Amino acid sequence: MAENSSFKAMEAIVERTENGKILIPDDFTLCGTPDSVRSGLTRLCKNGKLNRFAKGIYYIPMYDKWDGTPREPSLDAIAQRIADRDKARIIPTGIYALNRLGLSTQVPTNIVYITDGSARQVKFGAGKSIIFRHSNDLSNFAYQSKVMQMAIMAMREIGENAITEEQIAKIKNIIKDSVSEDDFNHDIVLTPIWIRKILQR
Repeated sequence: MAENSSFKAMEAIVERTENGKILIPDDFTLCGTPDSVRSGLTRLCKNGKLNRFAKGIYYIPMYDKWDGTPREPSLDAIAQRIADRDKARIIPTGIYALNRLGLSTQVPTNIVYITDGSARQVKFGAGKSIIFRHSNDLSNFAYQSKVMQMAIMAMREIGENAITEEQIAKIKNIIKDSVSEDDFNHDIVLTPIWIRKILQR
């Protein structure tokens, strides 16, 4: 009886949650014991009320508005939900940062973020994962603009001796369109000297 009551409480939470919303077991802590929550999550997945993305990560099913095909939340949304749970900050790095800025069409198998929280790896799909690498350099997280922050990570990934004028022009245009003057003036002093020289010239 208690387990059924726990499931009903979990089902009510799911039914009032918007499509595509990411949920974790912590969202159901008031619904029952850890065992009853685990059982309820399995049951909700079996009846199609929830989809399981990876261990401990679920989402409300959503579908393309044009052709009705199932869609998953973005990897950024999933990573941010994990970061929120851990009360941590994250920044896309490497090839993924380049992809996010439109500087590369390559989508890496392993999506890498640096974080001021715990290092961890979330596996999903066939050989894919979201990787959180702990960084002790807190200046990485001091940027006011998320776009500026990601642009710096992308430029670091390319490297001082490899970055092209075409890439520089694209990054500058992105910054010009998305970063306020106040944020730029605050963030530029946090950047490596070689990047600062490029962005200020």
